[in-house]
Amino acid sequence: MQLVKAGRDALLRPLQVVSGIVERRQTLPILANVLVRKDAENVSFTATDLEIQIQTQAAIGAGRDAAATTVSARKLVDILRALPEADVALSLAGKKITVQSGRSRFNLQTMAADEFPTVAAAEYTADFELPAGTLKYLLSMVHYAMAAQDIRYYLNGMLLVVDGQTVRAVATDGHRLALCEVSKDGAASGRIEAIIPRKTIHELSRLLPDSPDEPVRVQMAASQVKFAFGGIELISKLVEGKFPDYAKVVPVGNTRRFDVSRELLSAALQRAAILTTDKFKGVRMVLGAGSLKINSTNSDQEDAQEELEIDYSGDGLDIGFNVTYLLDVLANLKSEQVSFSLGDALGSALITMPESDKFKYVVMPMRI
Repeated sequence: MQLVKAGRDALLRPLQVVSGIVERRQTLPILANVLVRKDAENVSFTATDLEIQIQTQAAIGAGRDAAATTVSARKLVDILRALPEADVALSLAGKKITVQSGRSRFNLQTMAADEFPTVAAAEYTADFELPAGTLKYLLSMVHYAMAAQDIRYYLNGMLLVVDGQTVRAVATDGHRLALCEVSKDGAASGRIEAIIPRKTIHELSRLLPDSPDEPVRVQMAASQVKFAFGGIELISKLVEGKFPDYAKVVPVGNTRRFDVSRELLSAALQRAAILTTDKFKGVRMVLGAGSLKINSTNSDQEDAQEELEIDYSGDGLDIGFNVTYLLDVLANLKSEQVSFSLGDALGSALITMPESDKFKYVVMPMRI
């Protein structure tokens, strides 16, 4: 039975969309497969790792007969990538699927479609839309602060808060915290919070369309979140646990404040970072009247010093930071200037944008 016949790229594009979550090592063999299902009008492709499910459809003339099977996602994608740009036919016979294009022919093993573990949809309590550009901006402003494989599992993701007309994203790894908020259209809704896993955030960032005005439908439940856009549906389980009280982390009494060029500061930090080590990424920032000095040293008794001219006339301060944490935020901000708010050498720093109060970045100091 012929499942579908279409141009190579028409098949490859939807497969690349869903195959990103397929891990090379699987606890269940069928999780390495993609579910291919056809009806009278469409062919759909679905992949899951039991935590995330991604489904997309392609209107590529499926024909009358309905059919479904599962086949190795990576093998099918690799075959399609290697084929020249021409029509490709997928046919199902017994327990094998045949991929044929010109004189090239591949027979792949399949597994039954009814064994594929699809994620059941939950009862969603929040339902709203955001433009793709707005959601992509929200993710880009905080994703780098998520923890990776932290024993505090609730930090290995991003907190999404919907409160009235505000959508807020928060991420922290315990050493720094990023917070950004945007406004949504439509009716004001009650407050709901969800911790979205790190892997889901990265997949969503990869898949969101380039068109900034394309709507993204977001549905949230107690244990699940769903994003739908451009024929793609991403469903993810949520991380259970209590996210830290981020409002208490943001310092409010810092008195040493100054603005500095984002590009100049980033370049100076990158140069100073050359003489740090992989294990110890600390730099000292020495704040004085009219200047900000950045110093770094290493175990070979080498040192670097950078100096930037700033508009500042307050008390001096000598404070250390992990240079990676500073470079991360500077790389993701788009403003020409960034605002620093500092307390003492043991207190956290607050980094914001001068023209907006919708973004906050808190970073803890380190001893140097």
